[in-house]
Amino acid sequence: MARAILFTLAILICCQTILAQPLESFGLSLSRFLHRTPQNKYWEMRKQMMSEEKQQSLGGKLELNFIETKANEILMRAKLREIHDGFMTGDSFLPSYNFMEVIPEIEKSEVFKILRDMPKGAVLHAHSTAIASLEYRFNLTYRENLYVCDENSNLRLKFFDVPGNDCNWKLLSKVRENPIRADAINEKIKRSMTMVTENPNSAYNTVDKAWEKFDSVFKAWRFLVSYRPVFEDLHYRNLQELYEDNVMYAEIRSTLTSIYDLDGKTYGSYKMVQILKNVTDRFVKDHPDFIGAKIIYAPGRRANQEKVENYLTTLTQLKLFYPDFIAGFDLVGQEDKGKFLREFANKLDTVEPEIPFFFHAGDEMVRNVDRLESLRCFLAQHQTHQPRRTGFKHRHLRHFFRYALTKHPFLWKLVQQLGIAVEVCPISNQVLGLVEDMRNHPAASLFALDSPVVISNDDPAVWGAKGLSYDFYEAFMGIMSADSDLRSLKQLAINSLTYSSLSKQQQRSALGKWKVKWDAFVAKLANYDN
Repeated sequence: MARAILFTLAILICCQTILAQPLESFGLSLSRFLHRTPQNKYWEMRKQMMSEEKQQSLGGKLELNFIETKANEILMRAKLREIHDGFMTGDSFLPSYNFMEVIPEIEKSEVFKILRDMPKGAVLHAHSTAIASLEYRFNLTYRENLYVCDENSNLRLKFFDVPGNDCNWKLLSKVRENPIRADAINEKIKRSMTMVTENPNSAYNTVDKAWEKFDSVFKAWRFLVSYRPVFEDLHYRNLQELYEDNVMYAEIRSTLTSIYDLDGKTYGSYKMVQILKNVTDRFVKDHPDFIGAKIIYAPGRRANQEKVENYLTTLTQLKLFYPDFIAGFDLVGQEDKGKFLREFANKLDTVEPEIPFFFHAGDEMVRNVDRLESLRCFLAQHQTHQPRRTGFKHRHLRHFFRYALTKHPFLWKLVQQLGIAVEVCPISNQVLGLVEDMRNHPAASLFALDSPVVISNDDPAVWGAKGLSYDFYEAFMGIMSADSDLRSLKQLAINSLTYSSLSKQQQRSALGKWKVKWDAFVAKLANYDN
């Protein structure tokens, strides 16, 4: 008995030390655990410990019905077989690779195919200009009146009625009339639009190199996607690709900078929001089972005090005119290169309490430990900026990193107690150099302790993904434990709607519609072997 208890204690204490959390924070009392365990029964103790652990994990408290249980058996057979095969060969476990190296292999995965069919609820973190696929974006370059210019080896693409003289603009359709030139320019355009490369670990061996290429992609298509007709069509396509991937609601970040017409006329943020809302309404009309979309106003974080003040004025006006369509506010861009949130804290505190914040906070590297201030500022803003409506759960943290939330137990516990959702974008974290192997992703601890987590896709077009399924695959296969099953996936989908900006009534309606899709999904999966 003593030996079994000591062995079990060693494991439990090890867990407490590693996670820097008292056992009680797991909802597990050591005395209760030992009291419930039969004397001299090591295997019973082990079984009880594993059961307690599973109950504390994401979705652990959900009960599966008969059909869900059958579906879960099929899912877990596929998952465990893939894990087994990956480790047996020693070097073929896909989440251990850079995502851009193994896209075709992931698409062949049985687990991925199941996840693609699964109703995933909502996307809460995606950027408007980087959702629709690379293929769709490249096809946009065949539209009329698109000109190309090579400026210091960087391509610029812009629509004109009559081109300006600020660059040596050439009509792209004319350039393509020559087959040799067409091949060369097409290859250059494709390279400018994606981070996908043959050896990403070598090409982007530092965070700064990854971000440099990342930023260049957005610069390459900036004027392509800000042409008003393309802007409208792109938003519809964004929703279409999410819908086709079994996503039923989206909160999309947009800088709302400006768009232009062929004659050079420009439109600001108010007109842009009006267009986005009209397109969203049209999409919902065309697809009645799609719940809708909202916009998070998200200008760049490399701003001075005056510019941030202008941002907040714009935000207030947009929320006034479009109260149900503007979800809230964020500041975007590489956190290490931008300003601390604390620098804008006083100005942020002047915003109406009803307007939610959804800040990028905690994407810090060890060389910049002060990025912890972004987390502290975010939580302080949450505490002092509580909306007046009941049941507020509209604060989100963006895809944090290993050097942030999970290394600060007090802040982590505060996030849990306040019900603040942590937006995790696994592929983005990896591609932008924050984690190499998904098995080392810090979200593993959040999943293990059933913290409020949602999975999102950030900028899928940039790294060759499409929709949300690829990020679900990396999270389910690479970040979660091997034991995480259908309950974890179900909880993620529920979380995505529960922590959305939808009203409580809208959430109930959305969950009802999602449940219909979920039941159909598990019924189909349960009969997979038949």
